[in-house]
Amino acid sequence: MAEEKVHRRLAAILAADVVGYSRLMGDDEVGALHALTAHRAELIDPCIAEHEGRIFKTMGDGFLAEFPSVVDAVHCAVAIQDGMTTRHDGIAEDKRIALRIGVNLGDVIVQQDDVYGDGVNIASRLEGLADPGGICVSAMVQEQVEGKLDLAFHDLGLKTVKNIAKPLHAFAIAPSGAGPAAPEPVAPLHQDIRFCVAPDGVQLAYSTVGDGPPLIKTANWLNHLEFDWESPVWRHVLHAMAEDHCLIRYDQRGNGLSDIEVEDISQSAWNRDFETVVEAAGLDRFAILGISQGCATAIDYVVRHPERVSKLVLYGGYLRGRDNRGSPTVIEQEEALIALIKSGWGQENPAFRQVFTSLFVPDATPEQMDWFNDLQRRTTTPENAVRIRQTQNAINALDLAPKVTVPTLVLHARDDGIVPFQEGRRMAAMIPTASLVALDGRNHLMLENEPAWPRFLEEVRAFLRADD
Repeated sequence: MAEEKVHRRLAAILAADVVGYSRLMGDDEVGALHALTAHRAELIDPCIAEHEGRIFKTMGDGFLAEFPSVVDAVHCAVAIQDGMTTRHDGIAEDKRIALRIGVNLGDVIVQQDDVYGDGVNIASRLEGLADPGGICVSAMVQEQVEGKLDLAFHDLGLKTVKNIAKPLHAFAIAPSGAGPAAPEPVAPLHQDIRFCVAPDGVQLAYSTVGDGPPLIKTANWLNHLEFDWESPVWRHVLHAMAEDHCLIRYDQRGNGLSDIEVEDISQSAWNRDFETVVEAAGLDRFAILGISQGCATAIDYVVRHPERVSKLVLYGGYLRGRDNRGSPTVIEQEEALIALIKSGWGQENPAFRQVFTSLFVPDATPEQMDWFNDLQRRTTTPENAVRIRQTQNAINALDLAPKVTVPTLVLHARDDGIVPFQEGRRMAAMIPTASLVALDGRNHLMLENEPAWPRFLEEVRAFLRADD
C-alpha cells in the first residue's frame, strides 16, 4: 500500500473552549449542553462559514477551526465573542457560557480532513492564555492584522507555555476597539532564592520577591519555587501577592528545591521549618498566608508567636486531617489514593497523577491540568508523596484554633473536592478572631479564569490593607 502523502500549508488556526464547562455541566448538564448546542448552531458555526473557515476538530466543550486568511480568522473570533456577549443578555452570570479563543498563523500538516502541527498547538496554548470572553493571538497574527481591523492590541509579552519549546509573544484583543486601553504589562518580578538549615540539618529553599510589608506563605502540597512561577495554576497568585508585599515562600522538606531525602516528615517538623524560614528571612512582624495543609502550620506559629503576626489569611484549610474526621468512607477513599501514589506517581504516563489533578482542579483548562500533572512529577518522589499525604491526614489543630488572637480571614470554596467546605467553616467558627468568606467554585486551588478569583483577591487585599 502506498504511503499517504503529507501536505503542508500556511493556515490561520482558531482554537476555542468553554470556561468552567465541568462546573456548568455539574450544575445543569442538560441545560449546559442545550445552550452550547444552540450557540454553535445559531452563532458560531454560521460565523465560521461566513468567514470561509471550517471546523476540523471538536472536543466536547471546544473546537479547532482553519481559515485561509488570518484577517478572516481574527474577524470571525471578534464576531463570535461580540455575538456571545449579546446572547448573554438576560441570562444569569453563573449560567452563561463564556468562550476563550486563541488564533495563530503557522505551518500545519493536513491529512485527509484533519490538521496537525505546531501551528495548531500554539493556537490551543494561546486560547489557554485568553481571559473568559477574550481573544489571544500570536505576534505573527498581530503583525498581519494590525491596521486592517478596528482592534486594540494589548502586548502580554513572552509567555512560557506547555510543550512549546520557545516562549510565545502573545497579544490580547479588545474587540471593536471599544473600552479603555489595557494597562501596560507589569515588569517581570525578580525572585531571590536562598537556602537555610532546619534544626535537624535539612536544607530548605526559600525565596523573596516584591516590595512592601512582608507576607510569608506556609508551604503546602505541592510547591516548587521555580516551577510555580511558570505554572498557570500558581503564577497569578504569586504575582498578585507580590504586587503589594514582599512575598516570602519556601519549599516543604522532601519537596521542590528543598532536600528530598529526609528522615522526618511530620507536622512538628513542618512547624520548625516555618520558624527556620522566618528567622532566616530576618522577619520581625509580618502577615501569614496559609493554603490547604499550610493552614495548620500557620495557626501553630500564630499561637506561639502572636506578637510577631499582624494578619492571618487561611484558604482551603482544615483543622482535622482525614484520619480525624470520623468517616470510614473518607478513610477508605484515602487508602485508595495512597495506593495509587505508590503504584503510579513516578511513571511518565500522567494517567495516575491525573486522578489527583481532577480532584484538585476539576474546572481547569487542559493546559492547567497538564501543568499540575507535571508539578506533581517534578516536586517530589512517590515515597515522599505518600509520607506527606499521611502526615496531612494526621493533622489535628482543634486545640490550637481557639487560642488564635490575631485578625484572621478564612476563605473556602463551597464545593471544594479536596477539603469539604464544612471544614473551612469549622475553622472559622473555632478561631475567635476569624471571619469567613464562602467562594463559589469546586477547585481546591484558586484558578485565574474562575469567577471566584476576583472575589478572593478583593477580600484578601482589603483585609491585608486594613489597619490593625
